[in-house]
Formats: sequence, C-alpha cells, structure tokens
Amino acid sequence: MKRSAVFFVLATLGGTALAADPAKIDWSKIPVVNVPLFYPGQSSYEWLLSDAHKGAAKEMRRGDACTFCHDEPDGEKDIGNNLVAGKRLEPTPPKGKNGHIDLKVQAAFDDRNAYLRFQWKTNGKPTGDYPAYRFDGKEWKPYGGPRLNADVRAGKQPAIYEDRVSVMIDDGKVPNFAKQGCWLTCHDGERDMPKQATKEEVAANPLLSAIKKADVRKYLPASRNDPTDWKSGKSVEEISKIKAEGGFLDLIQWRSHRTNPVGGVDDGYVLDWRHFDAGKNHFASNLDEKKQPKFMFDAAKYGTKAMSADDFGKKENFLIKGSNAVPFDPNAGWKEGDILPQYVLSAADASGSAADNKGSGVWKDGMWTVVMVRPLGLTNADDKALKAGGVYNVGFAVHDDNITSRGHHVGWVRSLGLGAKADIEAVKLP
Repeated sequence: MKRSAVFFVLATLGGTALAADPAKIDWSKIPVVNVPLFYPGQSSYEWLLSDAHKGAAKEMRRGDACTFCHDEPDGEKDIGNNLVAGKRLEPTPPKGKNGHIDLKVQAAFDDRNAYLRFQWKTNGKPTGDYPAYRFDGKEWKPYGGPRLNADVRAGKQPAIYEDRVSVMIDDGKVPNFAKQGCWLTCHDGERDMPKQATKEEVAANPLLSAIKKADVRKYLPASRNDPTDWKSGKSVEEISKIKAEGGFLDLIQWRSHRTNPVGGVDDGYVLDWRHFDAGKNHFASNLDEKKQPKFMFDAAKYGTKAMSADDFGKKENFLIKGSNAVPFDPNAGWKEGDILPQYVLSAADASGSAADNKGSGVWKDGMWTVVMVRPLGLTNADDKALKAGGVYNVGFAVHDDNITSRGHHVGWVRSLGLGAKADIEAVKLP
C-alpha cells in the first residue's frame, strides 16, 4: 500500500512554491540519526515528580534531565518492553504492541525551508484509515476508534485509526523542555491517563470553559497555578502573555489519513491545551448540524457512493474535495452498513498559519518514509521560527497500530541544528 505521493506533488504545485523538491533531494548524502522511541504507558508529569518514580522524583523536581538516570544502552528498549507488558504504569496493555521502535531521522535545509525525513517500521500493515460514520438504517453514527478506547477494548467497535509522526519544537523558551521533553505535556486527567477528567469536571473548569474545550489535552505546567493539577488553570490573559513571550511548544504532525493525501502536515502548539494554529486545516468534519454527512464519494470516480466495513485496510478511503467527493444526497438510497469518512480533505481550503507545512509519506516493504517541509522564518504568533544557524530542542513521537493518545512511542529530547552543531545536524542544500 503506497500513500498518495501524487496528491503531494499537486498540492505543492498549487500552493507555496518549494525551494527544493523533497522528492529530488539525495537523502543518501544526508546523515541518518537513529532515535530510539519507547512505549511510555501512563508515565505522566505528575508521576515523574512523585515518590512512585523511585530514585528519581527528587531529581525531577529540581529540574534534572531524564537522561541523568536513563543513559544506559538499550534503555529505551527495556523501559518500553516492561511498560507495554503491563508490568507497571499500564492498566490496559494493547495486545501485540511493540515496546520500542527505531526512528531514523534526517534533516536538510535551504534558503526557504527545513526538510525532515523520517523512517520507521510499522507493526504490521500501515493504518491510513480513520474512524467514520455508519448508517444504521435511520441515523449516521460513529464507527471505529483507537485501540485504547473503551468500546474498542470491549469489542463494541473495531480498532481503526491513522498512523502519525509528530515533532515538538522548542527554541529554548519553555522551561525544562530540553531536559524532560514531552513529559511536560502529558498529565493526569488527560484522555487515557490516570484520573481522566469527566465531562462534568471539564464543564465546571473556568479555563477550559473560557477557551471552549470539552476535555483535557496536552498542556504545559506554566499554564497552571499548580503545575501538577489540570484544574488550576491560569487566566486567559496570563496565558496570552506566556504565549506572546514564546513560552509554548510548536507541534507539527504528519497524519496518514487527514493530511497525507493532500500533501499537508498540520500545524499546532501546546500551552494551556493542544491547539491547532490559526486558519483552516487540511481536514474538516464531514458531519453537519443535522448529524448528516456533508459529502459522499463520487461513484463515478470511487466506484461506489459509500464504503463498507470490509473496505477498511483494503481500499483507500480518503474523501477529497475536488477529487472524489460530491455533496451528500440524503435521497441516494442509503442502506444499513453504508459508511462515509469522518473527515473531508482539501488542500485548497487549508489556509493561514494552520497550512504552513507540507509533507508526503509512502509506505513500502513494511516501512513508512515521511518527509515534512517547514518554511523558515515564520512570523505567526503560534509558530516557532526556524532559521539558518539556529539550534532547537525537539521531541519525536510515532503513533501506529490503530492507536492514539498515550499509546504512541516517544523518546528523550534531541537538539536540531540548521547548519549548527547539534544531535541532528541539518545539511545545507546546494
């Protein structure tokens, strides 16, 4: 199964011109850095600082780096294998989940863009599928979900989710990120974490109500009065000041379903929540206010107006405006079991800061190869501006095997230098 390199070329031709064609970069001349990633279980920021983190809580509280203790060879492998087995910090171990993976990272840049190339082996077939809506004869209802979802674990829904690779970027303005990485963003109260917040708790929370959010997502300790309590959010004005001073993490994500088919990589940031950047994403909800789909497949191009349950994992199910999508017709003779994607995709609709990044991904012989393209010198209020000579703290994560939230693989922070000395040194292109 190969993933839509054609759409990437069309999207880049139709949008901002690239200084270099990523497909023509000679990656054999770019150094490869192996970044081991491991399954983290429920190892939250709160756990990191607690006495349960035996022998290290004191060091974490004073701001020491994770690698102060975890510096042994194959340490990531040992940690991940223990956690995924459910020996600790994992109440619901996903069956067959790898404890660790190796992420191969390469970096290059020119006068206009930074280029990041990733390769990793998947646990079985690639998952470019995404949860959808199924017609039950009367209504369109959610169908499928990630493997940690309670209904999926109970066998009430099939395991369906897209593969992803993510990069967090810090320019040195987020306290302790260089030392403790993405654990600053992972907290009790979030989805699939200890003490997951209820809808009632979220609705009663002043900060989450003010920013109109219905659950707890990644956040930085600086956004809370008590860094270990998600309920203790600072005021919107205080958080805006932190953001204006650069105290947020850039978060860019390549997604095999929601961005790859249209050549995109979504752009977001983490501060008081995990936000998308201003503007419009490459993907939008395919459900209207009446709980009916907005678009269906063009049968002349897709072969049928809808999918079936048997199509998942066998047939690409991207619903793309301007390509294979047409407005939904409620009188088209829908039958029980018809399925339509949860999102409709569009490169043309993507706009603003949310549409800064581009990317492409291809799965072949058991391995994803993904290239992200990030413009240099962005001036948006929700972006970290990359520039030649700059060095940045970066954290990587990979989601595969029909899983999301804490079910990813993560690793220790690395430094990325654009023509500067760092763990990962981006090579200047001719």
